[in-house]
Amino acid sequence: MLQNLLNPKIGIIGSGSWATALAKMLCENVDSINWYIRNTETIDYIKKNNHNKDYLSSVTFNTDQLNMSDDINAVFNQSDVLIIAIPSAFLKSALDQITVPLDDKIIFNAVKGIMPENQKLVGEYFHDNYHLDFEQIGVITGPCHAEEVALERLSYLTVACADLEKAKMMSDYLSCDYIKCSTSKDIIGTEYAAVLKNIYAIAAGIAHGLGYGDNFQSVLMSNAIREMKRFIKKRYKMKRNINDSAYLGDLLVTGYSNFSRNRYFGNMIGKGYTVKSAMMEMTMIAEGYYATESAYLLSKQDGKKKAKTPIINAVYKVVYKHKNPKSVFEKLTYKLN
Repeated sequence: MLQNLLNPKIGIIGSGSWATALAKMLCENVDSINWYIRNTETIDYIKKNNHNKDYLSSVTFNTDQLNMSDDINAVFNQSDVLIIAIPSAFLKSALDQITVPLDDKIIFNAVKGIMPENQKLVGEYFHDNYHLDFEQIGVITGPCHAEEVALERLSYLTVACADLEKAKMMSDYLSCDYIKCSTSKDIIGTEYAAVLKNIYAIAAGIAHGLGYGDNFQSVLMSNAIREMKRFIKKRYKMKRNINDSAYLGDLLVTGYSNFSRNRYFGNMIGKGYTVKSAMMEMTMIAEGYYATESAYLLSKQDGKKKAKTPIINAVYKVVYKHKNPKSVFEKLTYKLN
C-alpha cells in the first residue's frame, strides 16, 4: 500500500462537470494529474483549446498539467490516488474494463450516487469487489456545485476516510482560495448523505413545479434532514451531527440552488413532463433518479424495523410508478410536520 502521502500521483476518472471542477481544484496545487476521458475527441479538443467544451467551458487549463488518456487502465496504473467521478449509471461498465491490480491504490469516491445494479455505495463496491480496506477508500462530498467552482465562488467540501491522514492529504490537494475543506471519519454516512440529498432535491423540484411555495419548501427540507438521519442511522450507526455541512449543508444547496440538476429534473416533472421527456431535456445526469429506486429498495430490505421515509416513497411513486405528482404530494403533505 502507498506509504508516502506527500507526493502521490493523482488520477481522475470521468470527464463531466464535477470531474472538470475537481481537475480545476487539483491543478491549483499539483504539477500534473492523470485524467481518464473516454472520448478521444474531448481529449483532442482540450489539448487544442484548453477547456472542456461540454462541461464548465469557462474553466481554462494549462494542458501541461494534464496527462489525459482514453485508457482507463493506463490512468489507474499511473496513479497512486484515484478520484472516481463517473455518473453511477455508467460506473460499473467503466470499472469492468479494469485489469490492473488495485491492491496498493487509494480510491476517493466523488460520484454522489449509488450503483443501481446492486444498491451498493461506490465505496462498498470497491471494498467488496476489489477487496480494498476501508482505510484505502474515501469520499469527497459537498456542499458544492461544480458551476460555482468554475466561477471561483467560495465553496466547502468534506473529505471522509477511515484513515484521517488520507482524508487530510486529499483535502490539502483540493483546498485553495475559493475551496475550504474539512475532514471526517464517517465514510458511510457522508456517502449516503450525498446520495439522499439528490432524492430530496427532486422532491423540492416537484413541489416547486406543482406551485408549492417557500413555506412548504421549508417544511419539506426540515423533514428531509430528519428522514436522512433515520435512513443513515439504520444503515450505519455511529456518532455524527446531521446538521454538519456534509449532511444538512449539502441537502440545502441541492434542494434550493438554481444549479441543482436534480431540482431542475423534479421541477419539470411537477410541471407535467414525463420522466423520459424530462431526461431528454437535460444535458447532464440527475443522479437522484437512480438513487430513488436504490434507496427505496434498501429501505424495504429492513422489514418491519425500516426507517420511515415518506419523502423517498413519494418520489419513488412519481418517477418509477408514474403516479400523478399532484395527488402523491397532496398525500405527502399530511405526513410532514
